[in-house]
Amino acid sequence: MTDRPVHLMYRREFLEKLGVASLGVIAVGGLAAKAQQKKWEPVSDRKVRVGIVGYGVCQFGAAFGFQYHPNVEIVAVSDLIPSRCKGLMEACRCEKSYESLEELVKDPKIEAVFVATDAASHARHCIDVLNHGKHVMTAVPAVLGSIEDAEKLLETVKKTGLKYMMAETSCYREDCWAMRQIYRAGGFGRLVYSEGEYYHFSPTPIDSYKGWRIGLPPLWYPTHSTAYYVGVTGKRFTSVSALGFNAGYPECRPDANKYGNPFTDEVALFETSEGGSSRMLMCKGIQGYVVETGRVFGEKGWMSEMNYQGVLKDLPDLSVPALPPGMAAGGHGGSHGPLANEFITAILQDREPLVNVYEALAMTVPGIIAHQSALKGGERLTVPQFDSPRA
Repeated sequence: MTDRPVHLMYRREFLEKLGVASLGVIAVGGLAAKAQQKKWEPVSDRKVRVGIVGYGVCQFGAAFGFQYHPNVEIVAVSDLIPSRCKGLMEACRCEKSYESLEELVKDPKIEAVFVATDAASHARHCIDVLNHGKHVMTAVPAVLGSIEDAEKLLETVKKTGLKYMMAETSCYREDCWAMRQIYRAGGFGRLVYSEGEYYHFSPTPIDSYKGWRIGLPPLWYPTHSTAYYVGVTGKRFTSVSALGFNAGYPECRPDANKYGNPFTDEVALFETSEGGSSRMLMCKGIQGYVVETGRVFGEKGWMSEMNYQGVLKDLPDLSVPALPPGMAAGGHGGSHGPLANEFITAILQDREPLVNVYEALAMTVPGIIAHQSALKGGERLTVPQFDSPRA
């Protein structure tokens, strides 16, 4: 036995001993790194007029870099707390602000809004934006614990015909992005099994507006994990059995939170529409561990980190789309900039963004059902589907 991680043994010893070619293993990190070598090509010279709402603890309103995109004009910003609103104005180099999202969406000059508000308000705020005739990108998750909100959100997107995008960061992490390209090229076949893991050690709750993070059911915030199946394949979870664990945090004692949630950690086993299984988790109780990652295992190949083993020898282009000069890739594995760029490009090209409302709900809603299963001791439950008519 060894104390070293298994993946390090694979990369340094196992592959060297047996030979890369004999296993069909391709270390794809070098190919993915070519993203920085690509030249960004504009699709239009038009500027999308954007409003940004929310500058809380994570300061996400400015973190995605809309203010640096050459096809964006930041018209106005908003935060309910005046000092934060001022900070957002400065960060976005914007001279106009509103006291609330409800006021900002009335501005006729704004055509798209980035909603970086509290998770409990995401669905309501996005619906308000859409009903005022504006495209919307939202921070995750799409909805917080409510199937009814998911239904209302979908109906609003369908009714308005406007662009909706959820900014799921895992979709633009280099491994998840590469997995999606290899899957589409047939390098995995159907997935037999997949894993998505979001560990965020949090013995003390992160500060949040009206305390929405305090005692939050772990898998109500599932998308960093579920993107490693839905975001790779475009397929769906159909049923789930989940279990919860309590690491002894005060926020998860009986009657200590507004959600009635007793768990700090939840692990779910999903059945997939391909006939496989998928283990997805969100854990806050593992000492010192803060990681977002995933792995996929298919009939024709598997991938962990940036290592692919399988039948596909001529890999497709795995590089994440290039960004405009002066626009940084940003946080969460270099995903922030690409997400903002994808939203703006989708508007300019009049196409669906990568994580549209159907994909957003397919990543979010299964976590809601998984929490219900955990509360029932692992009872297997059916996951409701929100599929596109074209699916």
